[in-house]
Amino acid sequence: MNGLSLKGDAMTERKVFEDSITPLPDEPGPTPRGLIVQAAEPDTREEVMTVLFSLEIAPDDEKDLEERVARGDVVPAEELQKRYAPDAADRDKLVKWLKAQNFDVTEVSSDGTSVYARASVDQIEKSLGVNMVRVTKDGVTYTAAKDAPSLPADVANSVHAIIGLQPFRQARKQIRMGMLHDGNLMSLTDSVDATSGKRLAGGGRAKTAKPAAATQALVSNTPPYLVSKVLEAYGAQGLGVTGKGQTIAILIDRVPDASDLKAFWKANNLPGKISRIQEVNVNGVQLPPPEGEETLDVSWASGIAPDAKVRVYASGTLQFVDLDLALDRIIADLPSNPGMRQLSISLGLGEQFLGGPNGEVRTQHAKFLRLAAAGVNVFVSSGDAGSRPDVSGHSASGPTQAEHAASDTSAVAVGGTTLKLTPAGDVARETGWPGSGGGKSIFFSRPAWQTGAGVPAGGERLVPDVSLAADPNTGAFLILNGRPVPGGVGGTSWSAPVWAGFCALMNEAREKAGKAFLPFLNPLIYPLMGTDSFRDITAGSNGDFTAGPGYDLVTGIGVPNVGQLTKALTNGN
Repeated sequence: MNGLSLKGDAMTERKVFEDSITPLPDEPGPTPRGLIVQAAEPDTREEVMTVLFSLEIAPDDEKDLEERVARGDVVPAEELQKRYAPDAADRDKLVKWLKAQNFDVTEVSSDGTSVYARASVDQIEKSLGVNMVRVTKDGVTYTAAKDAPSLPADVANSVHAIIGLQPFRQARKQIRMGMLHDGNLMSLTDSVDATSGKRLAGGGRAKTAKPAAATQALVSNTPPYLVSKVLEAYGAQGLGVTGKGQTIAILIDRVPDASDLKAFWKANNLPGKISRIQEVNVNGVQLPPPEGEETLDVSWASGIAPDAKVRVYASGTLQFVDLDLALDRIIADLPSNPGMRQLSISLGLGEQFLGGPNGEVRTQHAKFLRLAAAGVNVFVSSGDAGSRPDVSGHSASGPTQAEHAASDTSAVAVGGTTLKLTPAGDVARETGWPGSGGGKSIFFSRPAWQTGAGVPAGGERLVPDVSLAADPNTGAFLILNGRPVPGGVGGTSWSAPVWAGFCALMNEAREKAGKAFLPFLNPLIYPLMGTDSFRDITAGSNGDFTAGPGYDLVTGIGVPNVGQLTKALTNGN
């Protein structure tokens, strides 16, 4: 929580932002969450960090916007910019103070909700009243705030969070690699020789065999599944739409290799010009090399909607301050990209690892709410560790919890299933995937639209909303590092971009019918639960929860029949 206190040498009144950090112990050493805390080193004080000061809109305006989104309204861009913005005088006062404190104000978001500023660690300590330490997580050491930051009370008007002071807190990718021939899971950094099937440690490239040699052996109705089989399984083939006129945004830290995308399209007999993949380097930094997630997201979003453009917003890192900057850039780009009505995010972190509700959670919610109000559907992976993700996001050994940002009430949370096809290509069986993230939010209340058969009693936001194939053992075909991945890939990282592709198809269908693009989907699809627009998934467990008739905390309201869903959303709204 945030509040006022007397803090600082001058005993001036300051607003303390408790939810902006996770408290660290006073004494150096290991922590219960796998962190190692050490004292800051002398040269640490010269490091430069980027910090986000997140501003809120007036509470009544925020409530009104929430209600409009829940009703399925789309707010005109001009009204969204003028009516639902923070107080300009408060923002200007903050910027002036930051500059006087020797911060370099690098960017103010187009909607005025975000002020990004850079300063040395020494200056951050003095200006924000924090103590900086060194924190090691997963072998990487960061400089981070040990305690909560603060601002002078007269400067803190409209500011609700200060993001970026603990860079060890990062989102996690929701991808799982398929089985190798030795029965072991392939890691994100492994590559495989397409001829022998042997693992090449550290992402090394095989120098023998060409990709075509491996793709010729694909059997289309057995895993790894091709795009055509997924389209058939979910009633999305032969609809006369290809995503033309649509743009799918992808939020991730890096970009895929163009040659991998071209090989993927060729193997799936899909047309493809690399010019329709647009790369946005959000921070203008040297991006890390591809490792799998970005390739999966772009390959399958572009495969499902082969005539749609795909804009990859590469944040450079998975630190929240960089992800927030990417979200702000997406919002700023909406006027010049009118077809960008779907966004896929295959990232998440257990809610209990995010601190309080007024920090990063509220910061991103303001951005998701704004996107939903503008008519952008945000599809977020629900997680790959079932109902008990730990801080890594890839182990079901943590507390029972939902993952953020799937838990956000302005996002469409996408869970996972195990899809098995018959030799003829029909759906033989589909069950809830054990890795499908699901649970009850500790941050968000139950939205009015989340109702219907099977929805449990209570007041919490429930995750997921919908689901799709995700099991890596019956996974997706993918080209990575120039080679097909044996066994394919999975995770809800597969589910989310496929749903974004489906949304692009539905938006094109609506445009052809003379209808406006889709508003926020959730208020529209929950009433369709139990109809032929969705196939109910009634078996499977993710640990604490079991799939059953109607809504469940493993697969939500089920998987789509895209053709029927398109008709319902086009004819009924």
